Amino acid sequence: MVTVSPSECEVSPNWAYSLQLPHDPRAARIARVTLRAVLATHGMSRLQDPAELLASELVTNAYRYSTGPATLRLRGLTRTRLRVSVWDANPYIPPPFGKRSGPVGPVPAEADSGRGLFLVCHYAQAWGGYPLGSGPSRQGGKLLWCEVGVPGERSAAGV
Repeated sequence: MVTVSPSECEVSPNWAYSLQLPHDPRAARIARVTLRAVLATHGMSRLQDPAELLASELVTNAYRYSTGPATLRLRGLTRTRLRVSVWDANPYIPPPFGKRSGPVGPVPAEADSGRGLFLVCHYAQAWGGYPLGSGPSRQGGKLLWCEVGVPGERSAAGV
């Protein structure tokens, strides 16, 4: 067994956590609680509000538009930048995550849904999505990701 002290973990900003979520309406809450714990552990609590909103929106969409489990992945890109990714089994990539789609515009006040992806566009500094084939892993579906960081820091990956 190897024990790592917290000071050793703080040296490198490159870390990643994955959380498998069942197809359950409580999955978004579990994702938010996990995200808060991870960000606090890595000294990135100042990203908590926007990251929590983005993760919650992506996990909620995975629950609403897919029939199976989802996976949340949190990855530290730098000491001040986080990538949030969500995999689900539905292969459809909604705008603005698809390569051929433009930004999502404001949603009419009377609409019952559609605000989540608008929020992602507003709060994320970068985002993207891609289909996952049915190769050896047989996962299929898609992966949607977004990045949040301290304003003014360059993106680790382009939109």
